[in-house]
Amino acid sequence: MKPIRKILIIQTASIGDVILATPVIEALHKSYPNALIDFLMKDGFQDLLDGHPHLHHILGWDKKKDKYGNLRAIIKYVRSQRYDMVVNLQRFFSTGLITAFSGAAVRAGFSKNPMSFMFTHSAKHLIGNDQSTPHETQRNLSVINSFTNSTGNRPALYPDQKAYAKVSQFKTGKYICIAPASLWFTKQFPKEKWVDFIDKVPAGINIILLGSKADQQVSRYIVKNTSNDQVLDLCGKLTLLESAALIRDASMNYVNDSAVLHLCSAMNAPVTAVFCSTVPAFGFRPLSDDSAVVEVKEQLSCRPCGLHGKSECPEGHFKCAQNIDIDDLLNRLK
Repeated sequence: MKPIRKILIIQTASIGDVILATPVIEALHKSYPNALIDFLMKDGFQDLLDGHPHLHHILGWDKKKDKYGNLRAIIKYVRSQRYDMVVNLQRFFSTGLITAFSGAAVRAGFSKNPMSFMFTHSAKHLIGNDQSTPHETQRNLSVINSFTNSTGNRPALYPDQKAYAKVSQFKTGKYICIAPASLWFTKQFPKEKWVDFIDKVPAGINIILLGSKADQQVSRYIVKNTSNDQVLDLCGKLTLLESAALIRDASMNYVNDSAVLHLCSAMNAPVTAVFCSTVPAFGFRPLSDDSAVVEVKEQLSCRPCGLHGKSECPEGHFKCAQNIDIDDLLNRLK
């Protein structure tokens, strides 16, 4: 293999997927410490990787306006950069095109990608519903296993001092963080259940709600309906890295199977992850040293109902969420 001086990593899916791609950054930097590493992600998410010490440049692909026109421009740009290595962590045709026509000597990705026949290295993306299924970070690292030393699979993010300074005002006492929302109905612990939990949190513990502006409908419902007067709603008021800086020092973080779960893993923050319709065996379980999964105890024949969340419970009862015992969350309070 010729010297590797310039590398591109591709992951243009969700925020959580980008976080779970960060071990690949670490592994490539360790194996090629003098190489410049660029990262291509969905436009609008770039601030997640701001200040990353091992990244040279962060590229954004605007998928909302003229998606395919922008794709052509990205392919042209990537070719002009003369990357020695392109690592594609997605299994979709569009990113396969970028990889295949990059001109890089090393073109690595998953064998499920329709363009994998033009890759120089490919790996299987193994996913199932049993404990032998590897974590998504391990699946990502398998793409580069043959040419890196890819030990260690915990994600890593790097909030700067401004982020820590911004959230220091909320760290004056003991606090927990709750990220109550999800993009998908069946991956979200019901807002009524969050209220029930918050009502039972002992006095002296501040409760901070985290999420995006899109999550404010859920957070406002919780604030309006809880009897606990120690709740602070910060949904839509912090950047991703500011949220990361805040959850790092929380006594506990409560999350759904969502991006904030992986934010906790990246900060090695204590986390309690509530899994409703999905299951940890899919490979998206928390990786923090202090982590636990809370899920329904009874065996439901309908669970999991799919790899991803759904807009409604296919069976109409949503037992995978409604039958979760609130005490399992309370027992995780420190």
